[in-house]
Amino acid sequence: MKTALEGIRVLDLTRVLAGPWCAQNLADLGADVIKVERPGAGDDTRGWGPPFLKDRAGRDTPDAAYYLAANRNKRSVAIDLATPAGQRAVRDLAARSDVVLENYKVGQLAKYGLDYESLARINPRLVYCSVTGFGQTGPWAHRPGYDFIIQALGGLMSITGEADDRPGGGPQKVGVAVSDLMTGMYATQAVLAALLHRERSGEGQYIDVALLDVQVAMLANMNTNYLVSGQPPRRWGNAHPNIVPYQAFRAADQWLVIAVGNDEQFRRFCELCSRPDLHRDERFARNRDRVRNRDALVPIVAELVAARPAAWWIDGLERAGVPCGPINDLSQVFANEQVRARGLRIELERDDAGTVPLVASPLKMSATPPSYRRAPPRLGEHTREVLREVLGYDDAAIAAVTGAG
Repeated sequence: MKTALEGIRVLDLTRVLAGPWCAQNLADLGADVIKVERPGAGDDTRGWGPPFLKDRAGRDTPDAAYYLAANRNKRSVAIDLATPAGQRAVRDLAARSDVVLENYKVGQLAKYGLDYESLARINPRLVYCSVTGFGQTGPWAHRPGYDFIIQALGGLMSITGEADDRPGGGPQKVGVAVSDLMTGMYATQAVLAALLHRERSGEGQYIDVALLDVQVAMLANMNTNYLVSGQPPRRWGNAHPNIVPYQAFRAADQWLVIAVGNDEQFRRFCELCSRPDLHRDERFARNRDRVRNRDALVPIVAELVAARPAAWWIDGLERAGVPCGPINDLSQVFANEQVRARGLRIELERDDAGTVPLVASPLKMSATPPSYRRAPPRLGEHTREVLREVLGYDDAAIAAVTGAG
């Protein structure tokens, strides 16, 4: 089946997560992604284990599970950018590419003649995307940016975690590097828009994506809550600042989430609990009343939920049309019948390891769906292939350039 980005070549100079996530999104949609890595070391995340991918004999390979998450469908080329031969090879690849992705420090690639201005002179149709912590401008542009720091600086940790006066209270980071991942998603969106613009105009362009910008933007309604009220939002733990009851509750046997989204759902919830008096109570009749009186209502709901097992609540609330669900660990997630039916676990072959377990793209497209062509590559696995196929090097030229870095 045809892919959406068939014929598009992406030169991926990124490492760790935000940039590689963008590159993997493009690769899943059919782009030929050439990942350039440092000889002998490669992407930092190759060593971010355990766990590591096992080889056919059950021994650790050099590749951590972290690396596997963001690098399928790519070809790995080992090039030392500090050498003239390596810089020349990257320039030659950029001349034959549609997109360049990079996440070096501001100005670093200019020293090698690999910045946008240099590459655009040899390929004016190039879409060049830089991913950094703080962007290309502003007083913090030259600072390094890490997801954890960005979650703190960008306000996410101020609204994540229990309130200071509750057990376990205090700011918390999200359990996955969400600033990196969302930056990769925004970068993907920008690259696709730039490719569409190029299709219409013939012009390439430069894209500047910053983790801090993304972190601030993705706070969505929390931003507007502050901008409208002038009051910084507080931490609510697993509760919702604008809807009640809408949080995690402990049933008799396990935790679950109950998300009462409107007044009618609250009425049905109360009927299931055999407590119709609650939705008739003027303190709780409307959501705005329940938000104002959450300290009175939530303990009542918590006591009701704790009296019965989670299965009883899930079955009853689903029949009543009230959103709910168990809090699963990942073993339960991948055993879930809906997750299995949606095909979210995939396996790809790699010659040293047999099958590599991965998570599929969540995109479902009728005409140009994502495809899975390559397992995350070994370091430098495709160096000779790319030099020969893309740049037209013969064996002698390959031997000369590999000897020169």
